[in-house]
Order: sequence, then structure tokens, then C-alpha cells
Amino acid sequence: MSTDNANNMQDYHVFGEYGGVNPSITDSATFTFMTTEKMQQLFSEEVEGCFLYSRHLNPSSHHLSQAIAAMEGTEDAQVMGSGMGAISSTLMQICSSGDEIISSRTIYGGSYAIMKNFFPKFGINTHFVDITDLEVIKSKINEHTKVIYCETISNPLLEIADLREIRKICDEHDIKLVVDNTFSPLVVSPIQLGAHIVVYSLTKYINGMNDTTGGAVCGTHEFICSLKSVNDGAAMLLGPVFDSYRASNVLKNMRTLHIRMVQHSKNGMYMAKKLEEAGVKIFYPGLPSHPQHELIKSMINPEFGYSSMITIDAKDEETANKFMMAMQDAKVGFFAVSLGFYKTLFSSPGSSTSSEIPKEEQDEMGMTSGLVRFSVGLDMDIERSYKRVEECMKKVGMI
Repeated sequence: MSTDNANNMQDYHVFGEYGGVNPSITDSATFTFMTTEKMQQLFSEEVEGCFLYSRHLNPSSHHLSQAIAAMEGTEDAQVMGSGMGAISSTLMQICSSGDEIISSRTIYGGSYAIMKNFFPKFGINTHFVDITDLEVIKSKINEHTKVIYCETISNPLLEIADLREIRKICDEHDIKLVVDNTFSPLVVSPIQLGAHIVVYSLTKYINGMNDTTGGAVCGTHEFICSLKSVNDGAAMLLGPVFDSYRASNVLKNMRTLHIRMVQHSKNGMYMAKKLEEAGVKIFYPGLPSHPQHELIKSMINPEFGYSSMITIDAKDEETANKFMMAMQDAKVGFFAVSLGFYKTLFSSPGSSTSSEIPKEEQDEMGMTSGLVRFSVGLDMDIERSYKRVEECMKKVGMI
């Protein structure tokens, strides 16, 4: 099915207004009404497929949304100004005051922070659990539970959520399963495994250039329309708008996503194997030593591999920091947050992308201060890259 989705993504195409092979960029915030009746109809009945204001819908962002829906195999999608815009809009569309969320405890720090610190202001509370323990998930469900939220491959410990089994739990209790698939576009197709809604940070693999932020929500046509409602749609009223120029760029970059993911995964697997052979403590779902390797093996679309996210334990914070600076000096890649770039990126999640999670909770989940997260890039000569990494490990005393 993954090949079908990749083909659908490739087949989705809109020509420019003068026959251009790329659709024209709609550089307009507002759109003209030909009659007063049409304007009144749009605002009162919310007629689909019409443009009134770019916070609601813009042709450029619409084209990108449809390409992402084709990739994900959903009825519809909506792009937004950031991944957090997509996550927050989705959860606030589903939940009201008094509702509860069950979330994986190992997730992106921003996702953790909005559920832990921000949503309680509006009466929405979250239980953070070990998402790999189905019995713990079940124990937190009550009449107020509206969402189970997780990442396909968790940030930064790379734990795997059993989406098929979690969906069964959701069906028993009329709960929505929302899955962040940022780490694994095309690698895993969450909708086919049971997710109701899939969210993305487009900033990462899908765009691949680290030159813009963006987000997307994929789901049923009904849910996406509810997000855009002028009366109570979170995407419409919170205003996480995606710029038309940036939407056009991401759409063009998506055309190579299937090729890039194959190379990312190939390089990730090579790097992971060599690191494990060197005796480094490593987290990589593609390795048989990973606790959920057999699970992820049953979930992936094999032609796209296991993605290129690797986390290692450099023993302590001081060693991790020296190691990352050594790698940057050796031109392995960049000491920077984010992922999915053509160059390898590496950072210490405990003090960066997961810093919103309190230290005691980091310790409880095994997120030590010595962790280093890699997003392995598109290196043509991955053997040379590993040799540089190996020299850096020797330099700082890791091996």
C-alpha cells in the first residue's frame, strides 16, 4: 500500500494557470466576490471549494494539502504554519473543557508542554503514559477521555506505538487516535494501521530543506472541514496560516520525498549497525536489538526502510557535548535541533527538544543527560561519514 500512496502523491498534479508544470502561486490574502449573495452564502453556509480569505483557504496551500492527503491515504488534509499549529488545532478541535487526553510520555517537548502546561488552563487534562504498555493505557480511560495521542516513532527514545492494538482500545471507548508521523513519512502509514488523524511537522522530512516551518493534519473530509469552519474551527479561529509561497516550495520539495526517504533510511541503517558494532548503547528500531523491532517490522512499508533517526547514549552530558562539537568540527553534520535535513543533524534532546519535560520525568523514562539524537542525512559516502564519527568517539573517550 505504501507504493500506492507514493504513486498517488506523484500523480496528484495541478498545472499553472498558463500551463506551467508547477501550479501558480496565489499571492493574495483576500478574494473578490462577484455578488453580495455569494459572500453571504459563503459565511452563512460555508460552501466548500470557494476562496474568501487566505486564513480560511488559499489555492497554493490547498494544492499542498491535497498532495499530502494523497501521500497519507486520507480523504482530506489541511496545512498550517507549523507542526505545533497542526497538533494544537487538532486537539483543541476534538476536546472541550472537562475532557481528557491520554498521551505517550516520550514525545516532542512542545507537544508535551502544550498538554501538560497550556491545556489545563482550558480545563483539558492529560495523562502521560508508557505508550508501549497497553494495560496502562486502558487503566487511564474514563468517560472524559477523548483522545489517545502518540508518535509513531517517539521522540527521542524511538519507542514504537502499536497502532493496531491502540485503535482497538479506541474503538471500545469511542476515542480518537491521533498520531504524529513526523519521524516516518512513507515509512509508516498510520491511517492504514488504525489512526483516525495523522499530524506532521512539514519542516522536517517532507520539506527536507530546513528553510521553512509548516504543519499538516490528515483525516476525514468531515474533520478537516470542521477545522476550517468560520464559526468554530480551530484552524480558522486560531489562525495557524501557511504562507502561499512556502506552500508552493514544500509542494515542489515533496516530489522527491520518496527518493529521499529511501536514502535517509539506507544511511540510518548503516550508521546504526556500525555504532552498535562499536559497542555504543543505541536506540534504532531497524536493529534486532531494539525492544520493539518485530513490531515496527510489521508496521513499516519495507521499500522505505526504518527512517534515519538514531539515538545513542554518550554516557554523560559532558561527553555528549564534546562529542557533538567534535562531530561538527569534523564536518559530520551540524549541531542543531530539527531533523530530515540533507545534512546530518545532532543534538542533546534532554537540554533542547525535550527540555520542557521536567528532569525527574526524563530520568523516569530513561532520557539521560548523555543522550545524543541523530537525524542521518543524505550523505553520498556514508562510510566516510561513519569513519569521522568513529574518530570523534575515540577523541572524547566513548570507545
